[in-house]
Amino acid sequence: MGKVYETIDDGLKRWIGRQHMFFVATAPLDGEGLINCSPKGGDSFRILGGNEVAYQDFTGSGVETVAHLRENGRIVIMFCAFEGAPKILRLHGRGEVLFPGDDAFPALAEQFPDNPGTRAIIRVSVQRISDSCGFAVPLYEFKAPRDILDRWSQEQGEVGIRAYQRANNGRSLDGLPGLEMES
Repeated sequence: MGKVYETIDDGLKRWIGRQHMFFVATAPLDGEGLINCSPKGGDSFRILGGNEVAYQDFTGSGVETVAHLRENGRIVIMFCAFEGAPKILRLHGRGEVLFPGDDAFPALAEQFPDNPGTRAIIRVSVQRISDSCGFAVPLYEFKAPRDILDRWSQEQGEVGIRAYQRANNGRSLDGLPGLEMES
């Protein structure tokens, strides 16, 4: 039987800390628009308070989460236990995109490992915290984090990453504004 929590308590903090992966889902307001669900990993998630979390948003092939949050702010973050006792945890809330030029960015960035691929930090005001059983989620054994994005980002350098973002992250699949880039 699922449970709804008022806040991210110490038990949930410990459980979240043991997860190697989480998923982020957003959607545009247009009912015909594409819903997005993205897997996330690495040391990229932080609990800022009982009802506030943040994660590093890395440069990628798309910009759906950024575009959807800029349009409407709706987001859900989901953790699944792939090892140990079965459990699924969902954090529903309102998210905001903080870019490197934003006033709040530097203080939040200090809480994460330095990563040249970081294009933003997503900060979420969590409105609903709930778990469910996860009885059908398969068991997987964690081997290691992937470092492909880290290596790619280092190889591109700042100029190469900005060029990639200009070419690929200006608009969502539905045409919503993504990153604002100078030419």
